[in-house]
Amino acid sequence: MKFIAAATLLCGLLTASEAFVVPSTNGLAVTKMTTTSPTTTTTTTTTTTSQLFESTLSAEDSSEESDAPVNEKYPNLPEVKGDFDWDAKFGGDDDWITENVPGKIVLDDITLAKQVTALSQLEDKYRKERVQDEFEDFQVSGWVVNSELLNSRFAMFFLAVGLFTESFTGLTMPGQCEEMLRILGFIGFD
Repeated sequence: MKFIAAATLLCGLLTASEAFVVPSTNGLAVTKMTTTSPTTTTTTTTTTTSQLFESTLSAEDSSEESDAPVNEKYPNLPEVKGDFDWDAKFGGDDDWITENVPGKIVLDDITLAKQVTALSQLEDKYRKERVQDEFEDFQVSGWVVNSELLNSRFAMFFLAVGLFTESFTGLTMPGQCEEMLRILGFIGFD
């Protein structure tokens, strides 16, 4: 294949050339290369094998297999008809489960109704829990997590503001509260 690519490149440099690959149904690829020069025209045909699966059969076995139908996806493999019976093949194995396999169990109407009822009850239970959690996430008053978080943040903020104000004015925090109540008119100025 490298020789063909090198020859195509060389011929393309020297003269006008055309190369193309013709696919076939038997897994073979035929490369045809036509080189045209002012005096002669040369056509070279090369056949290469490009198979997905290699056959390990002898010549007499391959002739017998050629009569058998082939798999559509992989032409070198024989055709598989129907579904393979894995239970018959591995039924004697202790680890192989042949009874109560999900997807193969045939249930009666009563069992199906019990399963539907049990699943509906679980669905209702978890839906109620989810709705309660969503309600508590958005509630900001009462003894809930969000209100406690908001309260603690306000306390930290006003403690920092009180200490900052005390450093500039010299009034203690209780003195600042008294000053604020006097300014608002709740306490007299005397």
